Amino acid sequence: MKVTLSALDTCESSFTPLVVLELAQDVKEETKEWLKNRIISKKEDGGAQLLFRPLLNKYEKETLENQNLYLVGASKITLLLGAEAIGLVKECNDNTMRAFTYGTRHNFKDFDDDNDDFLTVAECQFIIKHELENLRARNEKMIPGYPQAKLYPGKSLLRRLLTSGIVIQVFPLHDNEALKKLEDSWYTRFTLKYQPLDRIRGYFGETIALYFGFLEYFTVALIPMAVIGLPYYLFVWEDYDKYVIFASFNLIWSTVILEVWKRGCANMTYRWGTLVMKRQFEEPRPGFHGVLGINPITGREEPLYPSYKRQLRIYLVSLPFVCLCLYFCLYVMMIYFDMEAWALSLHESSGSEWTSVLLYVPSIIYAIVIEIMNRLYRYAAEFLTSWENHRLESAYQNHLILKVLVFNFLNCFASLFYIAFVLRDMKLLRQSLATLLITSQILNQIMESLLPYWLQKKHHVQVKRKVQALKADIDATVYEQVVLEKEMGTYLLAFETMSVISVVTNCALIGMSPQVNALFPESKLDLILIVVAVEHALLALKFILAFAIPDKPQHIQMKLARLEFESLEALKQQQMKLMAQNLKEESREGNKEEEA
Repeated sequence: MKVTLSALDTCESSFTPLVVLELAQDVKEETKEWLKNRIISKKEDGGAQLLFRPLLNKYEKETLENQNLYLVGASKITLLLGAEAIGLVKECNDNTMRAFTYGTRHNFKDFDDDNDDFLTVAECQFIIKHELENLRARNEKMIPGYPQAKLYPGKSLLRRLLTSGIVIQVFPLHDNEALKKLEDSWYTRFTLKYQPLDRIRGYFGETIALYFGFLEYFTVALIPMAVIGLPYYLFVWEDYDKYVIFASFNLIWSTVILEVWKRGCANMTYRWGTLVMKRQFEEPRPGFHGVLGINPITGREEPLYPSYKRQLRIYLVSLPFVCLCLYFCLYVMMIYFDMEAWALSLHESSGSEWTSVLLYVPSIIYAIVIEIMNRLYRYAAEFLTSWENHRLESAYQNHLILKVLVFNFLNCFASLFYIAFVLRDMKLLRQSLATLLITSQILNQIMESLLPYWLQKKHHVQVKRKVQALKADIDATVYEQVVLEKEMGTYLLAFETMSVISVVTNCALIGMSPQVNALFPESKLDLILIVVAVEHALLALKFILAFAIPDKPQHIQMKLARLEFESLEALKQQQMKLMAQNLKEESREGNKEEEA
């Protein structure tokens, strides 16, 4: 018998908060009551069946600022059934990875009815986020108290509340004890060791863990190229014979490290269960909207939106906007070259020390402008991609990545291509590359590390003063933590493409060098043919290496094949049972007809 949430779940007056929901200051009481009922109601009544309570009671709100902050949690059974609903994959007692089901929960490693650590913090918060985002309108025509906030069946309630300004933000709450343990094993002690990626994954989720895992791997992988490339930069940069050797090494090394990363990534994602999760039948993303109907494939009720409308939005609005942004970044690039020419002429006319420093100023200014344009474009790309109304989260992410990748590539590297292939100024190319790289790294460290840290410390002092003025009966610890965290900011085909482009550009740069041109003084056609032939040979070597190194290790491939086989066998058995049941029903009907 299928286990239902309403049959098992119990009401809990106190619970561990996992997610915080912040409402606007002037939200009407009837809206709060309606939202609360939708969150705590049973599944069959259209609710999320979560646990919900305000951070402060009425007296505490009057004592402090009127904080409309609410804590959201879930009972253990809600989380376990939610894990089954989203297809969470966990390790079984036989060391295989399988989709978790509540009915077979005792077959999974580390599961115990008295143990609350079976699901990680990240998994629990993801389940609650999934339940909140999948709260959809039923018969409501508007949000109670806000007639201008229209609803229709199937519309995501949370998205409408956010766009209407009723809900300010929804964010996960830190577990201070678990975070402290993670800090101690990660970065508080300076030791040369690998990062605790499994612990990072358990607390922050797979995406963040893969990000830090890639940073660690890529940093180590760059060491051989840095060691070999440093003498080239310091001593023999203009020696193109040796440069050809270095470029060839970079090509082979970049291919090898990418393929090795794929294998390591496959090991991690299999261990974490994400490699096994099926995405063929993804649920609609929370932001997807349309007329409520029946999905012809799954038979489920969900919003439906014509694909031709999405295509019109993409080709008539998004594509022209992206092209306009690309033109604008090229226009800014030409302004940068005008500044470079002005600084160079000033230096040649005076020849003083300060004008030699001035030569780097245009590149620094341009690097800052590039970072600003990248960030502004990111916001525009996210808005456009959301407006295109993609049904699946994977489709949304693919279109967003494509927009951002194209713009960032042109915005960051167009000037380098122009210097290399139009101006053919290798000295300026080295200067611009070094300046852009160093400036962007400094800006990123300031914006992503130093500035958030300083702002958080400043806000922490203000919150401390308020907490010290509170009455003794107020839960000051939880209040302080929630108010602090609500002010925090929110913070790959791509490598394959970059590696192919690197082959082409390196071959072209070598072919343009004076030393290589001197070998073909009479016929430039022979030079072009040889450069193209070398470029094709290097690309062929790259693809041979990529083919020779499997993306997934052999043992991972065998485990995945075994799971696929077991899934097919289970499907066959299910079909056989269904056929047997149908035959029994047909025989019963036949017997009844004979008796009649």
